[in-house]
Amino acid sequence: MSLIAEAPDFLQVFSDGSVKRFAPDIVLASPKSSKHYKWKDVIIDGLKQITGRIFFPNTQTITPNKLPILIYFHGGGFCIGSTTWLNYHVFLGDLASLANVIIISVNYRLAPENRLPVAYLDCYTSLEWLIENQGSDHWLDKADLSRVFFSGDSAGGNIAHNLAIKTIKDNLSGIQIKGLLLIHPFFGSEKRTPKEMSNENANEVKMNDMFWGLSIPEGSTRDYYGCNFEANEVDEDEWSRFPGVMVFVAGLDFLMERGVMYVEYLRKKDVKVVKLIEAKNEGHVYHVYYPESEATGLLRRQMSDFINSF
Repeated sequence: MSLIAEAPDFLQVFSDGSVKRFAPDIVLASPKSSKHYKWKDVIIDGLKQITGRIFFPNTQTITPNKLPILIYFHGGGFCIGSTTWLNYHVFLGDLASLANVIIISVNYRLAPENRLPVAYLDCYTSLEWLIENQGSDHWLDKADLSRVFFSGDSAGGNIAHNLAIKTIKDNLSGIQIKGLLLIHPFFGSEKRTPKEMSNENANEVKMNDMFWGLSIPEGSTRDYYGCNFEANEVDEDEWSRFPGVMVFVAGLDFLMERGVMYVEYLRKKDVKVVKLIEAKNEGHVYHVYYPESEATGLLRRQMSDFINSF
């Protein structure tokens, strides 16, 4: 048995197909409360091992009206990540309190054991679960399903985009998607961007290629529709129903080019609301590494303003 792929401190993949993941600090699964929010874990599909963590702003901060709901998809190149990671927990709990929004953070099945489109299908299952369970959960009963938002970082931003397309194509009823908030979205293609061709970013490109190689269907290239957003077949009517989008990029993140390209692509498709915000002196998914930093606080406020503009 030999090591065939590795992300140091996060992931090892071996020749026999086994995978070893190294988890950072986690928050255990139990209904608890902080000063500003409550949380609990739920089973979305026990057979597929899809779970979620719900964040609910404390009663002191909510209004009698129903609250918007944000579905969040963690990053990790489709291969690592969890709703239980401490820094995700802190970031999303504080966002729920600030934006006065209910958040469901989804644990989808990971690659390479479960290659794309499994992550997309699992996250779609979470939407069906939300629709079916709104009346049976006292937290979800306070969710306004006419104000639903998708968000995620890195691979999670990719999921938010592809999930929006699937809900539109399927004419999913029971919820109304108002907006997407993509944080440093993880896209790619066989054609390299200028930064990807730079020797300066060779290590990052190699790592990204490894994650794509582990996550897309075997035999596919980086022009697979889940990687290359231009490869997904979306007609004019479907683009007309695409929700508003806010894309966050980081100035020190070589994936910033992909985020800017995505914004330009949506604008060419006449998506009604497309906003681009750059954190100039920050790196990729800085909000996960530093959930209590000043830059992360600004990110939360910008997300809150976007959500509450609908």
